[in-house]
Formats: sequence, C-alpha cells, structure tokens
Amino acid sequence: MLFRQKVAIFEAGSNMGKRSSSASKDWAQIYAVYGVDQWQTLLFLLSHAFLFSLLSLLFLLYFDPVCGYLEAFLSSPGGARYAAGFAGAVTAISAVCLFFAAANFLYSALPLHQEMAQRMVNAVSDWSAVRNALDLGCGRGLLLNAVATQLKKTGSSGRVVGLAPGKGTALSTLRTAKMEGVHEYVTCREGDVRSLPFPDNYFDVVTSAVFVHKVGKEHGHRTVEAAAERMRVVGELVRVLKPGGVGVVWDLLHVPEYVRKLQELKVEDVRVSERVTAFMVGSHVVSFRKPSQHVAGPGEVRLDWRC
Repeated sequence: MLFRQKVAIFEAGSNMGKRSSSASKDWAQIYAVYGVDQWQTLLFLLSHAFLFSLLSLLFLLYFDPVCGYLEAFLSSPGGARYAAGFAGAVTAISAVCLFFAAANFLYSALPLHQEMAQRMVNAVSDWSAVRNALDLGCGRGLLLNAVATQLKKTGSSGRVVGLAPGKGTALSTLRTAKMEGVHEYVTCREGDVRSLPFPDNYFDVVTSAVFVHKVGKEHGHRTVEAAAERMRVVGELVRVLKPGGVGVVWDLLHVPEYVRKLQELKVEDVRVSERVTAFMVGSHVVSFRKPSQHVAGPGEVRLDWRC
C-alpha cells in the first residue's frame, strides 16, 4: 500500500506551538547555567574585531602620515590618498562584520538555542505518553533539560537520555540538569552516534540540536565521506525510534540530505520549518514520525523551501 509524504512548512510559533515561559530567559540567566560552547570561536571573532577596529582608528588618526608613506610607492598623491582611504574603509567594515558575527554566534549559542529547544519540544503533541527520550549530541544540555522540564510539567514518569561524546561532557550536562531542577529525569552516557548503543524500537522521542552536521567533519563537510557519515546517524536515529515515535532535528546546512534519507527510510509526516539564521548560516527543524508498521512502496516528497 502506497503512502504519500508531504514536507510542510512550519509557520513560526504555530505548528511548532507557542513558546513557553522558559524561552523568555535572558542571556545572563542562560549563560549562568550553560556557558558557551566553542568559546574559542567567540574569542577569535572578538579579538579580531577589536584588532581591526584599532587599525581603522589608526588609519583615521594618522591618515596624512600614511598617505605620505604610500606616496613613496605610488606615483601620485591622489593615488596614495585613495589607497589609504580604501584600506581604512576595508578595515572598518571588517571590524563591523566581525562584531556582527560574534554577536550572532553568541545569540545562536544561547537565546536562539533556548527558543529553538522550546519549538522542538512543542513539536511533540503528547509528552505524558513518553517513557523514553533521547537527545543526540546533548552538549551542555540545553535541549536535554527542555525535554526533561516538559516531562516534569506533564507528570510523566519518563526519562531522557543524553548521548555525549565524552565523560567530561556528560558530567557537565548532569550539572546543568541539577541546576535546572530536572536531574531526576535525566541520565547521560557516552557513545558513538554512528552506532547508537541502544536496541531497535526503544525511544518514544529522539531529538538533536545543531549536532548532526558536525559528524564526519574530519573528512570535510562537503565530501561524500562526510555525507555518508551523517546519513548513518539519521539511519540510527530512525532505528532506535519506536513505531509511532517522533524525531525532531534542528541542524545547519544539510537538512535537504536528511529529508532525502528519511524518504528512503519511509518515515511519515515529515515537516520542515521556516529558515532560521543560526551561526551565520541557514538552519531548519525537521520532524517526522516512524510508521507504526512497515509500508512498502515509493514515498513522494514535496519540498517547499520558502524562506
């Protein structure tokens, strides 16, 4: 029996549900609990932004001496002034761009991540029936704790497992769960996302936030090898879902790949959110449901990538 898949566009705040009050935390509150992952990137952006700001200020303060220096290499004073002005403008624009990139990185890592976590939680219609949930690549636990908070609100006896790449990350995640008051709903374990250490058909819900695109990065993001690694992760994600279970993935860049893989795996009710800029690139949330029983036949997917 054939079935027809439709990839729908989520309207912001509608199909994904209303934002909960926890999404209204300010930057300071979120930072106090979770800090910032990849702080080296933020430090790199800010340090270079300040460096280029200083250079542009020096061009402004010492414009005439710079022009005099450039005249030794250029044939005309006019050309020297043009070159000095152009270099000063480029450094100033670079400083602005770097400050903007740093601000976007910080916003994406904290408030936006919190907001998207709430949207992902709201994509699951009934948390009271959830007994086992998995957060793939849980990081410091922002999405993991949002899931745990939802389980606590509904009075569920369920638990959420955070899969971490190492012991240090797992311990950090458990600390944030305790700070959020949901530690009794959270467990963490180490494991390889390309071969999940869980049996088939085990979880009611599987989530992942800005993680899958990192898998296979040692091969280069655009390589066939990296794409194959990411597809293995998507396959594993579907494998551990129970029939009728729901998967929700927020990721950067490669969502069309995931949609194609989900089509091959014959999952149902595939939905793709509107485009959200995160970490200076486009991102989407894709959600789907594992069929209650295997359905043979080709699936049809309509992609509508309105931004």
